[in-house]
Amino acid sequence: MFNRICKRGGQLLVFCLLLNSACSPYYYQPFNNRDARLGPETPMKKELQELPKPQEPIYVAVYKFRDQTGQYKESNVGASWSTAVTQGATNILIRALEESGWFVPIERENISNLLNERKIIRSSREQYEGSNNVLLPPLLFAGVLLEGGIVSYETNVYTGGAGLRYFGTDASSQYREDRISIYLRAISTNNGKILKTVYTTKSILSQEVSAGLFRYVKFRRLLEAETGYTYNEPREMAIIEAIEKAVHSLIIEGAVDNLWQFAENDDSTQVAVDQYMAEKEENQRIDYIGRVQDFDERTSTYLSVMGNTQTYVGDYSSMMFRPGFTAGLGVGLSKSLFLEAGAGVQQIEIKELVQSVDYFADLNLVYMANHKGKLSPYASAGLGSFFDLEDQVGLSNNSWLPYAKYAAGVEYLFSDKTSLTSRFYVNQLFNDRYDGVEAGTFNDVIWGVNLGFRFYLGK
Repeated sequence: MFNRICKRGGQLLVFCLLLNSACSPYYYQPFNNRDARLGPETPMKKELQELPKPQEPIYVAVYKFRDQTGQYKESNVGASWSTAVTQGATNILIRALEESGWFVPIERENISNLLNERKIIRSSREQYEGSNNVLLPPLLFAGVLLEGGIVSYETNVYTGGAGLRYFGTDASSQYREDRISIYLRAISTNNGKILKTVYTTKSILSQEVSAGLFRYVKFRRLLEAETGYTYNEPREMAIIEAIEKAVHSLIIEGAVDNLWQFAENDDSTQVAVDQYMAEKEENQRIDYIGRVQDFDERTSTYLSVMGNTQTYVGDYSSMMFRPGFTAGLGVGLSKSLFLEAGAGVQQIEIKELVQSVDYFADLNLVYMANHKGKLSPYASAGLGSFFDLEDQVGLSNNSWLPYAKYAAGVEYLFSDKTSLTSRFYVNQLFNDRYDGVEAGTFNDVIWGVNLGFRFYLGK
């Protein structure tokens, strides 16, 4: 009865998950026509417009802010000649400059069209006014020239997903992160000096959620259903936000370097500068996938001190855990690979048969999977031996017993030099004589858990 209830409960849970996933695509489906509207804005737009006002607007010229990646869209059916990113980044930059309130953009991208139109105006006035000295107001000139472009578009920077399948019912999700990078520099038209260069990036997220059902509901009656949706963040919006962030950074950094000034040096101005400088400082500690690095990389030498509890699997029945102690010294062979020498003491008890206090030493290779992160899984393998077994109650007279050691664990750095570490390990003996009895086809095994600290030494 209990098993039947658990089975029905599990089926109900899977059905609820499937139903929730199945309904989610219909929340935003475009059932009706969508009228033209103003283009969507990014969160960066409001932050850009809320900057303190300038002492006076800056006249800038943008000849070309172009795609410098040279990449084309991915295609599964053949060659695609469509570019991966927009070719209209100049228009996006000019609008961002205008909307910021700090700059007065001057037309330079299609300057030939402007000059031709001015020639037409002069020619028409000379013809109808009868004057050969028709003068038009001079063109504005820029004190600052803006250059740069889209320098990188990286795909599949980060991918992952999760899924569940049970009795013909499944639900899954996947995601992918791309990244685009922008460089923008300001150049003095007076002497050609590069005044300031800024660099911004923006991630582009793609998600897919799907669910399906494949099951015989009756004899010769098969039910098959599937649903799902995908979401791809528009690349255009990512470029807009990255360019707006670049303009925002250029304004703040130019004001800090006295290239231009705020209209008022009040508290709001100082708050804007302090927030940006704090963000810039924090950015120095963030890696390319967004992890905050609050410490330097692990040093090449560490000392570990751990307590352990272990039990025995062999020719006698035993599940009694007893305490022990382990110390180790690790030396780096590379940033991720360490050679660790360990030694310690353990207790093994088989009720009414064996009471053993063993000394051991081993040598292991340790691989850190995430040596740059605070949290890092690791795995190790090596060789070792137990010593001084001849005086223990219930054990045969063996001065040493070799074993192979396998371990997997996780380490968390809570300061620059100190970490909390735990691991599960297995000591597989090379013979079946640990408990003094040689029986069966498997050698004796000791397995347990370590918990303790690592202290990284040096710089």
